[in-house]
Amino acid sequence: MLQARSSQNQSNPNTNSEWYQQWSMFEDSEQSLFFEWIAPLTLEDFAGKTVLEGGCGGGQHTAMLASVAASVTAVDLNTAEIARKRNQSASNVKFVDADLCTMKLGEQFDVVICIGVIHHTDDPDACFRTLYDHCRPGGRVIVWTYSSEGNALVRYGVEPIRKLLLRRLSRKNLAVISTAITAALYPVIYTIYAVPALKFLPYFEYFAKARELSFHRNVLNVFDKLNAPQTFFTTRAKCEEWFNASRFQAGTISIRPHAGVSYSLTGVKLDPARAA
Repeated sequence: MLQARSSQNQSNPNTNSEWYQQWSMFEDSEQSLFFEWIAPLTLEDFAGKTVLEGGCGGGQHTAMLASVAASVTAVDLNTAEIARKRNQSASNVKFVDADLCTMKLGEQFDVVICIGVIHHTDDPDACFRTLYDHCRPGGRVIVWTYSSEGNALVRYGVEPIRKLLLRRLSRKNLAVISTAITAALYPVIYTIYAVPALKFLPYFEYFAKARELSFHRNVLNVFDKLNAPQTFFTTRAKCEEWFNASRFQAGTISIRPHAGVSYSLTGVKLDPARAA
């Protein structure tokens, strides 16, 4: 749901960031994508667990996790203030302002989850190492990230336009453009991209998912891509580098393509004591 931007805390320089502005303007109350991104796991896999959420954004996933987890530590460099306000009633959540690439929280967690954030950090490899280090041995790491495979149009078409032109726009104008783009895509999504025989078309799976979402959620998807100050597209090889047998237990690693444009990743961290 698109909302009026909240007042900014002038003592926090991160209130001027693209992410602070995005999550001040938008809320996301739809849960279906989150459940797809964490599959084959479900919300019950967080029940009674200590959870670290790397990159909490506007706090929408925080609320879902807090409904079942023993505790949630939600970290964000830019938007913890927003997520905190939207989760005031949750007594089992702690919000931390920190950089995912360098944070040292001094504790490890049963589950470490990072949804849609690692590919926007300054150093995805450093971010992954930090997330991994904060997972206890025998705990689980979950990551959802944009894929390099299947995203040629965004990488070579949208990204150059974003860098050259859209970065200079106000976020309010960017929201108007995102709404217009979404509206223009709908006739195509509901006609050409609804024909099963045309599943060879690029983004066929992605647009099939778009038909399941509200118009406002699709606007947010477009805005998110145009608003991001930087985006790294993760290759399958990089996923296999992160989630390998030297870090995670055999049989627990899952590298699953999602909608042809992203990867859902999970694994259970090796426990040296058990291995011995």
